[in-house]
Amino acid sequence: MMEYAINRPLQCAAVHDLSGFGRCSLTVALPVLSAMGVQVSCLPTAVLSTHTGGFKGYTFRDLTADMGPFFRHWQREGFRFDALYTGYLGSEEQIQLVEEFLSVFRTDENCILVDPVMGDHGKLYTLYTEKMAAGMKRLCARADVIVPNMTEAAYLTGMEYRAEGHTEAYLQEMCEKLMALGPGKVVLTGVCPEKGRMGTACFEGGKMRIYAPARVDAAYDGTGDLFASVLLGALLRGRSLTKAVMLAADFTRDCVERSLHNGTDCHHGVDFEPALWRLGKAMMEEI
Repeated sequence: MMEYAINRPLQCAAVHDLSGFGRCSLTVALPVLSAMGVQVSCLPTAVLSTHTGGFKGYTFRDLTADMGPFFRHWQREGFRFDALYTGYLGSEEQIQLVEEFLSVFRTDENCILVDPVMGDHGKLYTLYTEKMAAGMKRLCARADVIVPNMTEAAYLTGMEYRAEGHTEAYLQEMCEKLMALGPGKVVLTGVCPEKGRMGTACFEGGKMRIYAPARVDAAYDGTGDLFASVLLGALLRGRSLTKAVMLAADFTRDCVERSLHNGTDCHHGVDFEPALWRLGKAMMEEI
C-alpha cells in the first residue's frame, strides 16, 4: 500500500448494505470516511428499511443482480480507487461477485480492507453457511488488512473461541494463522486480555501489539463498522497501523460512552455524529 499525502484527494469503493434506519454499514462508512477526507463510492449489496438487529418486520431488497452491472460500469468509466472496503455479504454469489470486483479494481497502490462479517458471541450468523465462510477466507487472502472479531477469527483459523481471557500466546497464534490466509495485516477486535479491559490486537511484520483500555459495559450495533471505517480512513491518511488502530479504538469507545450517557437505544447504533469533527481535526495533525 502506498503512502498518502495529507491533502491528496482519496477515493474509496465501499461494498456494504444500506439500512434506511440504524447506524451501520454504509450509514457509518459514508459520513466517517467523508469526515476524514475520503470520497466514498457505494456498491450496495442490499437495501433495508432497518438493519436486522433488534427490529422486526423490516423490508429487504437484495441487490445481488445489480452488483455486477454496477461495478462493470465503473470499470468502463475507468474509475480508480485508493481503497476497496468490503463488509457483510449475504450469499455465496455476492462473495463471488466481490472476488471479481477486487480483481477488476486491484492495483499495486491501493488498499483492500476486508471486514469478514460472519458472526459474533461465538456463533456464525443464522444464514451464514460453511461455503460462505470458505468464500470469506478467499477474500481475506486478497486483503491488505482484515478486521475480524474474535468469533470470526476463530472460524477463519479453526481455533477454539474464547469470550475472554485472551492470553498473548493465544492471540499470537490466532494472528499468525490469520496471516497464513494471505492478508498483509491483521487487526483483531473484541480482545479481552483480562476482566475489565477490551480492545484490539494488531499484527504486522511478525509483531503483535495489544491495545485494550478499560472496558465500557455496553453493546451497540454497528460499532464494528465504526471501528473499521475510522481505521481505514486513518491508514489512507498516512497513519501507521498502530496509530490507526488506537485512533479507531479510542473514537469508538468514546462514542459508546456518549451513547450510554445519552440513553441511546443499543439497536440505533452509537452517537458518533457529534464527534465527526474530531476525526477531521485528527487528520490535520502531524503524522
